[in-house]
Amino acid sequence: MSIFKRMFATALVTAAMSAAIVHAEDLTIGALFPMSGLNASYGDIFSSGANLARDHINADNLIGGKLSIQYEDSQALPQQGVIGMNKLVNVQKVPYVLSAFTGVSKAISTIATRTKTVAVNGGGVGPDLAELGPYFWNVIPLANFEVRAIIPYLVKERNLKRFVLVYVDDPLGQSVRKEMEATLPSAGGQLVEALSVPATSQQFGGIAARVRAANPDVVYVASYGSQELQIVKQFRDAGIKQQLVSYSAFSIPELNALPEALGAMYTTQLVDWSSNDPVTKRFVDDYKAKFNKMPTAYIANYYNAVRTFALLANQLQKKGKPVTGENLLAQRIETRTFDLVGGKVTIAENGTVVVPMQIVEIDGKGGKTVSSAAPK
Repeated sequence: MSIFKRMFATALVTAAMSAAIVHAEDLTIGALFPMSGLNASYGDIFSSGANLARDHINADNLIGGKLSIQYEDSQALPQQGVIGMNKLVNVQKVPYVLSAFTGVSKAISTIATRTKTVAVNGGGVGPDLAELGPYFWNVIPLANFEVRAIIPYLVKERNLKRFVLVYVDDPLGQSVRKEMEATLPSAGGQLVEALSVPATSQQFGGIAARVRAANPDVVYVASYGSQELQIVKQFRDAGIKQQLVSYSAFSIPELNALPEALGAMYTTQLVDWSSNDPVTKRFVDDYKAKFNKMPTAYIANYYNAVRTFALLANQLQKKGKPVTGENLLAQRIETRTFDLVGGKVTIAENGTVVVPMQIVEIDGKGGKTVSSAAPK
């Protein structure tokens, strides 16, 4: 063999080995979840979905190497979220971070943009999360879609027209107030009172008195975690018997098990848990086997967020491209539609998803769907 042929053959072998190394690369993504503090239960819920996706991805050898998730505790607080994001980006060098809570997500979005790191939200629902730049994506429908889904049902089908909003004074609560003020009049309803509460409040006797004085048909609660539990319990203890309503934050197990929450309603994206779609069925079956209970939409969201990363990374590896935030964004724009839990999901140009919604009534047995609505 001539020296040129040997050099050519060596080059081919080297190229093949390099491609194999790229394909077999171990990858780490980050997650900013509340693992301590008043909202730690959400961290447990979110991570159960993310970890199941990681396990499925590794079992399927979807990225060749091993996928790991590095968790940082945001405590659901913007400042802690920024500290955790800086650690994930600057120390761990992750290209992709799972985010949650509207305030935290807004706080870290500038870091994501500056460092070209993809941040994906599956829990926060503030509508302005659609405006945080190309590196911030959402796999959950935002609060404007949730409010728009339930108001026509309450006004037209339940004949409940007088609304009081009790909202946490942060970006999430403020966005719900704005959407209700815009949506209620055209639907035939009225916002008779909007009462804000500090994010750290746990005592609501004074707010309950103002709700009773307003005499509404509906009390819409825009809060989360231990605070929403206390609002529901203290309102019922104070004799408020009106219909309680909220968004997807009401889907947590602690609230669904609260006797005072019976009959309350909330919105969430519609997922057919009995679907024979292979991705959905595997997710449901394996989650039930591991936790002995049905999953919720939040759990599906973070499973989907991690699965989306793996599908994009797989495509990049096939092209011989490194898995960077910039390349993940470009591949997402090219791919657009993904096979996820719940079926095919298309991520819009602004990084949001629009999916059918459902209205669930808390019945002490995991909740029952009372209505569904097409996306608007």
